[in-house]
Order: sequence, then C-alpha cells, then structure tokens
Amino acid sequence: MTLASLQARVTAAVQAKDWPVAAEALRGVTRLAPHSARAWIDLSYVESFRGRYRAAHEAILSAANAPQRTNEDLADLIARLRTFNDAAGVQAIARALIGASDSDARLLAACALQLSNLNDHGLALACAQAAVSRQPADIAARLARGQMLAQHGDIEGAAADFQACLRQVPGLAQAWWSLSRLRKQSPEENHVVPLRRLLATPRLRPLDAAFAAFALHKELDDLGDHDGAWGALEQACRAKRSTLSYAAGDSRALVDALSAMPTTTTTSVTHLQANARTPVFIVGMHRSGTTLLEQLLDGSPQVRGVGELYDFTSAMRHATDHHCKGVIDATIVQRAADVDFAEVGRRYLDGMAWRLGDESCFTDKLPSNFLNIGFICRALPQARILHMVRDPVETCFSNLRELFSDANPYSYDQSELADYFLQYRRLMAHWHAAWPGRILDVDYAELTRDPEAVMRKVAAFCGIEYIDAMRDPRSSTRVVATASVVQVRDRVVRREVPKWAPYARHLEPLIAVLRQGGVEVPGLPG
Repeated sequence: MTLASLQARVTAAVQAKDWPVAAEALRGVTRLAPHSARAWIDLSYVESFRGRYRAAHEAILSAANAPQRTNEDLADLIARLRTFNDAAGVQAIARALIGASDSDARLLAACALQLSNLNDHGLALACAQAAVSRQPADIAARLARGQMLAQHGDIEGAAADFQACLRQVPGLAQAWWSLSRLRKQSPEENHVVPLRRLLATPRLRPLDAAFAAFALHKELDDLGDHDGAWGALEQACRAKRSTLSYAAGDSRALVDALSAMPTTTTTSVTHLQANARTPVFIVGMHRSGTTLLEQLLDGSPQVRGVGELYDFTSAMRHATDHHCKGVIDATIVQRAADVDFAEVGRRYLDGMAWRLGDESCFTDKLPSNFLNIGFICRALPQARILHMVRDPVETCFSNLRELFSDANPYSYDQSELADYFLQYRRLMAHWHAAWPGRILDVDYAELTRDPEAVMRKVAAFCGIEYIDAMRDPRSSTRVVATASVVQVRDRVVRREVPKWAPYARHLEPLIAVLRQGGVEVPGLPG
C-alpha cells in the first residue's frame, strides 16, 4: 500500500475507534516513513487506546529517536514521554532545546513543567530561564519560571513572574492562584478585590473559577474572614468537582481487591540486590505532613530526599502491561497475580538511579503510595515504609482547601472526601496486619511537639544514625515541589488550635460521615 492509502486507512480506523486496524496501518506508515516522529507518536496513542502499555512506550521511544519532527510533534513527545515516566527522554529534548538559540519558548516551558514533575529541578529551572530569555513576554514561559523559582525558594522572583503575567492578562486565574500562595496576605496588601471581580466574570470557565475561588479562600482565611473564606471554598470545590469524574464505589472496590491479595514473599524477591540502596516510602493521606517528614529526613547525610515520584507505579504499569490513570487501578490489582515482583523491584531501582548520590537511603514521598504497600513489600524487601498519621478532620480539611491537579478527585466534596478517608484507614489497618513490622506510623502531632524524639524513632526504623539536623526542616536545602513549598522552609510549628476549628460548623457533614465510619472526632471547638 502507498503512504497515502495507509494514512487514509488510519484516519478511517481512528474515526471508527477500530484500534487494532489503526495500529496495523500506522505500523505500515512507520515502515514507509521511519524517520517521521508523528507516525510513531500516533502509534503510541493508538497502542494506549488498545491497552498495550509496553507497545505504546516502545513507539514513543522510536518517536524520540526520529529526526523529522515539528514543534507540534515535540510538544506531544514531551507530554507522552512524561506519561511513561521517561525522564531520560524529556531531559534529552530539554538539553537540545536549551542549546538551540531559536528554540520555542513554549516547548521549553513544557519541558520545565514535566521535568519538575520528574523531580529534575535543576534542569527544570534552566528550561524555564531559557524560555523567558527566548520570549520574555510569553505567558507560559513566565508561569513556568514563576513555579520553578517558588520551588527553589525564590519567592520574590516567583511573585515578579506572576505579576508580569497579570499585567498582560489581568484575568489569568492561574497566576492569581499562584501569587496568593507565596505569602500570608495582610489587610494592607492582598488581592481580594481583583479576585472577587474575576469571579464575577460572566461565563467563567470552571477551571478558572476554581483557581480564582481557591485563591480567594486562601486570602480571606489569611485575613481572618472565615465565613467569607468558606463561601469561596464552596465555590472553588463546586467548580473543580464539575470537571472531574469520580465514584466512591470504585475506591471501596479497589480497597476490597487490595485487601484480598496474597501477602506471600517469593524466594526470587528475598535475595533482590543485597547491596541495593534502601528506599524509604513516606505514605498517607495527602496533606498529612509527609513533606515535613521528608524534609527532616533529608537533614541526614545518609538520606537523599527526592520528592513525590510515580516510579513505582510506572514499574507496576510495565509489569502488568496496563496504564492506569492514577497510582493504581483494579486492572493492575487483577493482573498482579502474574507479576514478577523481583523484576518490578529491579526496574524501580534502575529508574531511580539517576536521581541518587552516595547516600545509603532515599525517600520516595508520594502519599498515595499507601495503595501500593502490598506490592512494595513484595518487590522491595529492604524498603522502609513510614506512614504519616494526622488528626482526621485536620487532614480532610487540608485536602478540601487544596487545589490539586487531577490526582485527588475525591477531595472536593465533604462526603466523598470523608468516605475516601475511611477507605484509606481501612486499607492501612489491613497492611499493618498483613505485613507486621514493615510500616512505622509517625504521628504528626507528636512530630511537631517533639521532633527530636520522633526522628530518633524514625532513624532507628530506617537503620540510619540520628543527628540533630534531623529535627529542623531548615537544615535541608533541597527543592520542594509540593503544596507545602512555602511552609516547609520554616521551623517546625505546632498548632495549639487546629486549622479547621473556625470552620467546625461548616464541616459537620464531613465529621458526621467520619463518625459513622468509626473515627473518633473530638468535640467541636467553641
């Protein structure tokens, strides 16, 4: 067949969603035009639609090696490589773009954001700086650099970039949201008026409404206007929830399936890489203090703190030949019965190697890896698992008032959030029973009350020596890319009154669901 006839066949098959035919035709295109990145990129998408994770990854690797590629191809290639957690591929593109004087600012900005997600913060900042250098007025470049500068602790530089964006586009909701997070607002200096004006804009897109309303909630909370802040938070959550698909029953079913998994460790896994570094997984609900714990551990010269990673999920996706949208899904659990967990462990450690130095331990701080604990215990017998435990209402409220990407769709509705917390608690109880001694609970309140005592216990559990630097987060100079980017650079702070106390009456629906699920909630603060 000719190239034109194959391409016509691809178009017809894609329109009909006949993915096997589309894949066959695209492979024909790649044989006739092997140097075209576009054909390989399209094949990668189609193989994903077929549910073939490994074939989709192989196709995108071929695309990365194809010399003929447009800027549109590169934009898709960057995003697609990130889908497969392929840091080396994104890094290679980023370095080539930095080295080319005529490279597109938006491609550099895209690289910066994806490299930040992959926790290569040095190269991410270099890409963002190059993007602004190429095109100083480009909004995407300025937004990306502002985000990178904030992660590196340059709050003034980040604010300048976000303000530059707003001078060009006063209604840029994402920039207002980013700006609101950089410091505590004061009566003399805040953005309440422009945020309210933006939220009054007719036909505001739901995501823009979410950005603006979350920003307004944060600023009004800073100013002590708790009723106004709650109203903004309700608006924010409604807007964000309208963009997401989530069913609480799916979470319950997933926990049921995980709880039914076998817990036998096979012989092939027990002798996995005797001299391998020790991964320290920090898990729990989001906003439970995991970033603080990682920051304190990073104060040890024996530990490399590397942030939130999807590397273990990527290893499980490859092992099961399935791409899940989040950390895990029912298909991965079902296919796990046939997985070689020794190979999962090797793939995970090999993928982590570029991030590590000479330290004997490294942290992997993706809170939702609590879903993967059964797989982690089987694949990495040397791993330590630290489980952050925090006041349930404080944890849930902190989730409710945080704008995530698409990672936590349950967190924008009080009942869904409380139900998810109950499933999380049920699963953690199961893991403790199934894998006794593999998990150490770390109480957030105790950590903030007596960081030295708690960190001594943590150090002993991880098999490292305690040093005084591990009791002060300011001892670590690493880049922080989580929602705690500003707070975690300060000293350990213990709250006498929980953050949720002024919102107690508004949180009654959430508290009711928690109590019905057996969670002890103290009397509502007066």
